[in-house]
Amino acid sequence: MNIDTQAVQIGLEWDTRTGSLSIPIYQSATFRHPGLGQSTGFDYSRSGNPTRMALENGMARLDGGCRGFAYSSGMAAITSLLLLFRSGDHLIVTEDLYGGTCRLFDRVFTQFGLTFSYVDTSNREAVLAAITPSTKALFVETLTNPLLKFADLPALSTLCRERGLLLMADNTFLTPYLLRPLDLGADISVYSATKYLSGHNDTVAGLVVVKDPQLAEQVYFHQNSAGAVLGPQDSWLVIRGMKTLGVRLDRQQQNALTIAHWLKKHALVRKVFYPGLEEHPDHDLIKRHARGFGAMIAFEVANHALVEQILLKTELISFAESLGGVETLMTFPEGQTHADIPADVRSRLGINDVLLRLSIGIENADDLITDLEQAFNSEGITL
Repeated sequence: MNIDTQAVQIGLEWDTRTGSLSIPIYQSATFRHPGLGQSTGFDYSRSGNPTRMALENGMARLDGGCRGFAYSSGMAAITSLLLLFRSGDHLIVTEDLYGGTCRLFDRVFTQFGLTFSYVDTSNREAVLAAITPSTKALFVETLTNPLLKFADLPALSTLCRERGLLLMADNTFLTPYLLRPLDLGADISVYSATKYLSGHNDTVAGLVVVKDPQLAEQVYFHQNSAGAVLGPQDSWLVIRGMKTLGVRLDRQQQNALTIAHWLKKHALVRKVFYPGLEEHPDHDLIKRHARGFGAMIAFEVANHALVEQILLKTELISFAESLGGVETLMTFPEGQTHADIPADVRSRLGINDVLLRLSIGIENADDLITDLEQAFNSEGITL
């Protein structure tokens, strides 16, 4: 069964009594036991809730894993995964990582004895050189935020198997619709479900899918023990959003490619980062392993004065953080999503004061281009 069909079917098997096509929201903290020592399978909603379980099971099927887990945010999901490690353990992570993930690693988990090395995970040799005797895992973004480098998961998974390392892949930008990390050798995939999976900028959620049943039991232990689980209302919202994942991403990708080509030709644009462009260094690799290129674009404008002008003068495109919803959003990574990364590191990575990031929505592409054009021209700035 195709993945877009699977997404539409999430939750349909749950309410056999009434035949409801929309899974009920089980807004209950606790569940009655049928007898002493007996359980319906649900006892307390932190440990398991029917609405959340429908989401978790559906997500596991979409991503090709044995078990899924839903959390109160993407950061809660990553936090729970880090509980798999102990003081003294070392992790290798993608260097141009989302700034909030870097903050979690460097300012929270270093307090508990974990260490992290940031490398270009699109470069297998750089990853190999960073491995130490205490290295336990590799954490990658399949498509990095915001510069859109692609991780060669088959090559990295081979390396991880040879060295006995866990491979965790943040697949937020691509989703299982475009790429299934577990099929390419990852052990765990993680998502900010706030983004493309829910798709409507109306809920905050995180999802994890695990390949191996024994590892899944460890992940469940930490999910239940730490308790940062997704509530039933938000679980329902994510299920509702995921049913249109395929049609949304098809439209968003189509728009993104059109807009990337337009930006590339604009006199006030210095550089465009979009893997769907043939000149992108990872274009052929992502074409080989994924079903599409996603709908995120980063681009550099000619001077810093244009940054504020464009952010504030667009009318259809909202100046807002987050991404992946049906509405097109634009943000300034240096001052927002990646502000917690040290300035010298941002500079080295290319996260500079002329870089903007676009999350392309489902609006008409011509309308979005018209909006960008008037924002570029609103103050008459020229080269």
